[in-house]
Amino acid sequence: MDFLMTIAVIVFLVSIVLVITGLIDTVIAAFLGVVVMIAFGIMTDVEAFKVVDWNVIFILIGIWIIATYLGKTGLPEYLAAKLLILSRGSVPVFITMIGFSSGFISLLVDNVVVVLMMAPVLFAVSREYKFPTFGAILFVGLCSNFMGTALLLGDLPPQLLHSVTGIEFDGFIWHSGRPSSFFVLLITYIFTVGVFFYLFKKRFGGYTMTLNPEALDPREHIKNPLFVGIVVLAFVGTILGMAFRPLFGVHLGMITLAGAAFLILMLEIFKKRLEAPSFEEVLAELDWRAVMFYVALFALVGGLEKAHVINAVADWLVPFIQSSYLLGAAVLYWVSAAVCAIVEHDAYILTLLYVIRDLAAAQPDIQPWPLYWLLLWAGTLGSNLTIAGAPALFVAVNLGEKEDKRKVPLKEFLGYTAVYVAVSLVVCFGVALVIWVFPFM
Repeated sequence: MDFLMTIAVIVFLVSIVLVITGLIDTVIAAFLGVVVMIAFGIMTDVEAFKVVDWNVIFILIGIWIIATYLGKTGLPEYLAAKLLILSRGSVPVFITMIGFSSGFISLLVDNVVVVLMMAPVLFAVSREYKFPTFGAILFVGLCSNFMGTALLLGDLPPQLLHSVTGIEFDGFIWHSGRPSSFFVLLITYIFTVGVFFYLFKKRFGGYTMTLNPEALDPREHIKNPLFVGIVVLAFVGTILGMAFRPLFGVHLGMITLAGAAFLILMLEIFKKRLEAPSFEEVLAELDWRAVMFYVALFALVGGLEKAHVINAVADWLVPFIQSSYLLGAAVLYWVSAAVCAIVEHDAYILTLLYVIRDLAAAQPDIQPWPLYWLLLWAGTLGSNLTIAGAPALFVAVNLGEKEDKRKVPLKEFLGYTAVYVAVSLVVCFGVALVIWVFPFM
């Protein structure tokens, strides 16, 4: 390990420790790490700017604007009332249902957006019935970050796999004559959510909810149907645009910004007939700290790439795969889970995808697909441990702390995430061994 690589690792680890522990503001900690990397010559300021995936940043800003308007329509409160009916007044059932739903929405929608969509639904109920919000909104964040890799559209890692291998949408359901990402993650997801339902019964069993029948009347929540219709049209149109992006030949960030611009234009045209918030109010409610945290995190990981740290991890893994397929698969899975717990997983996954592809091309007896899947699943599930691994959790923590008006200690945070990650990783690894590893040995 040369000097710059050593410095990059030290700076990154110190920054991540500060981010995770909250000893100083998380955004400041991340940006300080970037500044130090630039000062030591690991990368230039221009390189730090270029390694940020601005397409992802614009995706978030565009969708967040639309989601903020959606939260003002009254639909979240109405949906909350519907979920209350299904939960029969049980807080554990309600929290489990809203988290479970979040995972399935994330099949098609970015996980951060899902958190922003579901938070108003959850908060509408927690405010009414006075139960603590943090554990519930964190559960929503964990579930939202879970199922995005099950299909092609929900998160960046499956899109990276498509870019490297050419796999299409149906390949995430069935591939190489066996169930692939959707079914493996679905089995894991159901089991993990079941464990958390048991935990929520112990945590929230003393809270009861009595539903007001008037709450089911849409007129109690949806005051202006035209406002609702315009916002829903913009939201659905934007999601469809993202789903059919190849037909348009533009980046996803352009599609989301276009959707937000369309919505703002329509609200301006019909503003005399609507009871919509002003654009300035919506901008003020966006979580700009989360945006800045994303920018800093991309730059930090970019520093690791520039110093060839991620490549060094990949080179270390290759001999294990070459010596024993089972051992190599296991090491790849668990090391990737550990790395992605503190490293934003997209850059790491992309690097390892190329390593696996090139290794399989050089040694045709090595089957690449079990390794591809294990890498994606481990990276996604392992990233749920910290806010550094999954920025969706950063958004959930921010929302939960703001709603509960308190700073959540690290021990409480890890009390949820460590259990969630441990259960999901163990179950997924067992299922993956049976379906994908043993048949190719």
